[in-house]
Amino acid sequence: MLKTVKTEWLSNVRGDLLSGIVVALALIPEAIAFSTIAGVDPKVGLYASFCIAVVIAFTGGRPGMISAATAAMALLMVDLVKDHGLQYLLAATVLTGVLQILAGYLRLGELMRFVSRSVVTGFVNALAILIFMAQLPELTGVTWPVYAMTAAGLAIIYLFPLIPTVGKVLPSPLVCIIVLTVVAVLFNMDIRTVGDLGELPTELPLFLWPDVPLNLETLWIILPYSVSMAVVGLLESLMTATIVDDLTDTSSDRNRECRGQGIANIGAGLLGGMAGCAMIGQSIINVKSGGRVRLSTLTAGVVLLIMVLVLDEVLVQIPMAALVAVMIMVSIGTFSWDSFRNLRNHPLSTNLVMIVTVIVVVATHNLAFGVFAGVLLAALFFANKVGHFMLIRSEFEESSQTRTYTVVGQVFFSSAEKFIASFDFKEGVERVVIDVSRAHFWDITAVGALDKAVIKFRREGAEVEVIGLNEASATIVDRFAVHDKPEAVDQLMGH
Repeated sequence: MLKTVKTEWLSNVRGDLLSGIVVALALIPEAIAFSTIAGVDPKVGLYASFCIAVVIAFTGGRPGMISAATAAMALLMVDLVKDHGLQYLLAATVLTGVLQILAGYLRLGELMRFVSRSVVTGFVNALAILIFMAQLPELTGVTWPVYAMTAAGLAIIYLFPLIPTVGKVLPSPLVCIIVLTVVAVLFNMDIRTVGDLGELPTELPLFLWPDVPLNLETLWIILPYSVSMAVVGLLESLMTATIVDDLTDTSSDRNRECRGQGIANIGAGLLGGMAGCAMIGQSIINVKSGGRVRLSTLTAGVVLLIMVLVLDEVLVQIPMAALVAVMIMVSIGTFSWDSFRNLRNHPLSTNLVMIVTVIVVVATHNLAFGVFAGVLLAALFFANKVGHFMLIRSEFEESSQTRTYTVVGQVFFSSAEKFIASFDFKEGVERVVIDVSRAHFWDITAVGALDKAVIKFRREGAEVEVIGLNEASATIVDRFAVHDKPEAVDQLMGH
């Protein structure tokens, strides 16, 4: 127990505390902006970000990952808020948490094994593009001081770490925010600040059950939204966890992360917050600022609430240009530039999966659609590729008038047609042996192909024997094949 606490909480105290402060500052404008997208009061997003970050620090399966209110989730709840109001959103948030906990216990986190590296790369690149696009409103139709402050912020972020000793101690994004805030206040600059986004809450959130009727009608209203938010939330969280795993060279517990996200969303809904999930931008800020374990996530949530309630007069003076500079840094750091450099070296199928994932996510602003499109395309390419790894050799023995076909490779829906086409049914031999000791039959399409081959040979008057079925193939063939049943010919020929 003590070893776990030390490893997951106290192994990187200074780095986690400083990175948590940076993340908390970056969470404030994001939470307010996402509340605006969803059509709710800014405090709904801020309460959600505080609650989710604090709860996930204890319950999550990926130490050092930041979870809070997100744009991907906010986009899914717009119609619910518009048609039914805030209380139904809070109820949907609680139900979202329940569904995510159920997903964790059903071990659905293991499905991430089926997401290829090219899909993850496409997901990362699409998020980098969306993060950058989200900053454009702050850089459009503004005065020159905004551009100057943003450029200065980027200069601080990238040049400060080059300073000996001090540059390694303080996170450059935090230095950027502090310096630009001081400059903006001293020179009384007329630029947009965090205070212009909306009013910050002045009191602690209250623990209340959503004020909705507890009946089936309410369930049918919120269920479609809850299912969508649960799926998108888990997808974004698990994909982000994969990225943080790579950045920190550590592993995470995906099913625990599913359950943790669910518990955090239930807490958010009961404290008056909207549903959320892992945030790739803030998670990367956390890692690049030195955060590694659970203390950084807890610090981000606690400091966020303290700053909102106690330091609100300071926070409202932070120039948006400083936060834009931090998010541009995140966008640049998130994008996988190697994926562009490797376009010529990687297979065409890998590049297409990555590009399609990017296009779908950016076009729809829905991470689930992009991931589903990428996974589906990757599966099709894989099936097509594996389907080619099958060949059939034949030998003829004159003394016994026997033709032996040796099948090598995988027989399934993609290779079934090639399997049938490899036999010469018109040869007119007395005996045919189909040796499948080096083959594997995966599905009923493969079994159907074997049926057709055997019965076509028999129709031509040949005696057919199938040998060498491995245990798994024999199980599916014995269960679904009809070539060894008396009525086989009639069934296949439709008589």
